[in-house]
Amino acid sequence: MLKILGISGIDGWEIFKASVEIFLIFLMVYAVLRFLQGTRGVGILRGLAFIFFAVMVIGLFFIKKLKLITLDWLITDLFPVFVIPIIILFQPEFRRALVRLGQNRLFSFFIKTDYPFMDEIIKAAVQLSQKRIGALIVIEREVGLENFIEGGTRLNADVSSDLLNTIFWSGTPLHDGAVIIQEQKIVAAGCLLPLSENADISKTLGTRHRAGIGLTEETDAVVIIVSEETGNISVAVRGELKSRLGENELRKFLDTLMTEAGVAVRSS
Repeated sequence: MLKILGISGIDGWEIFKASVEIFLIFLMVYAVLRFLQGTRGVGILRGLAFIFFAVMVIGLFFIKKLKLITLDWLITDLFPVFVIPIIILFQPEFRRALVRLGQNRLFSFFIKTDYPFMDEIIKAAVQLSQKRIGALIVIEREVGLENFIEGGTRLNADVSSDLLNTIFWSGTPLHDGAVIIQEQKIVAAGCLLPLSENADISKTLGTRHRAGIGLTEETDAVVIIVSEETGNISVAVRGELKSRLGENELRKFLDTLMTEAGVAVRSS
């Protein structure tokens, strides 16, 4: 096997030392991932690990083995000169790309991605439903919602059921608009959403439901809607509405949506 990979002259002691080093590195990486589990940092680390592995494979096998001189020069001499300026200039995009790469379905086979903020959203939706308090909770995914965020009041707060209950309480000035969640944060409240113009939508649905459906017709966002009149919980996605969801049904449906998208939210 070693001869096939072009490695020779390695005795048992060297193999043992390499195995110990690999095991220690594995323990360190595992400890870091456990510490960052449920945060954006874990996605970034996974993305970096994937890129590192890809570069190692390309660099050590394809370039060196096949003696690709030009590509070797680009990676070893030219790339390091531009990598720092590129990271500085495109830092938000680079970090977002790493998170998306790290939250790819491929990694779900090795590490389960948890989204603790979803528990707070579900808890709030159930509480608001029981009190018959209307709510619009938007979860941003791949398509950015900056146009709608700019029209609201920026909060940049951690997601919590208490905060969501406070925002949608009828005594607050922000209760009529939508809350937008981006990067596992409540970035804005009191946001205005576009109303759906679909003539097939039931006439019994009010403005809140039409706004939720309207946004999902234009973006890939997931919108949780709590009816003020009935207390029913609905989820709008892809211009369609799934209504009368209980807590368990809501949890399963949201989990399915997050899994199929490959990410829970658009992270950067």
